Amino acid sequence: MKTESEIISKLKQHSSLTPSKWRENAEWRITNKSWLRYSQMIAMMMLDKMEELGLTQKAVAERMGCSQQYISRVLKGTENLSIETIAKIESALDLQILDSVAIAR
Repeated sequence: MKTESEIISKLKQHSSLTPSKWRENAEWRITNKSWLRYSQMIAMMMLDKMEELGLTQKAVAERMGCSQQYISRVLKGTENLSIETIAKIESALDLQILDSVAIAR
């Protein structure tokens, strides 16, 4: 049976050299909970519509005049979207987001 110091030594060998950002990420999610819920709902609506239309992130980005990387961030559901961006998403995917979000609330 291993001693406590052997176990601690083994654990230290496998620990990360960089500190975990778990706490900061959790606090950020709690602080931004209200708008994150909407962002996640919009991301799900986008993903459903993209699947229905057979569109890739790149195709949506072209329709919106932005980068594929930005679309990727939006689809993660953690992007704080402006009304202008929401309007562009609605136009690019023929969606009614603002009406749907207001009804869902």
